[in-house]
Amino acid sequence: MSLTTETIWISIGLLGQFLFSMRFIIQWIASEKRRESVIPEMFWFFSISGGLVLLSYAIWRKDPVFILGQSFGAGQGILSLRRRITNTVRAARGNRRALKARGSSSGSVALTRGK
Repeated sequence: MSLTTETIWISIGLLGQFLFSMRFIIQWIASEKRRESVIPEMFWFFSISGGLVLLSYAIWRKDPVFILGQSFGAGQGILSLRRRITNTVRAARGNRRALKARGSSSGSVALTRGK
């Protein structure tokens, strides 16, 4: 079987779609475990990676509708993950301050994770 440029790009597009679809499976499993609707951190990693791979495929296809849609989706995923990381760092700093205020000598701080 000969691998043409088109075959390779279709494979890349399918990989991107697989990654992007995995975010729903990740969310479903996490929500079932917690018995409530949650968006775990891995959801954003799959969303961003799948979105960027699909964006590459859309650029190769020169499809402006597909390019626009994937650009906004990947951008939104990056912003959401950045916000989540920022909130986690702020929570950790708050925990450290609270421990210092109580006079705790323990250097370990548990990072809190939002829903």
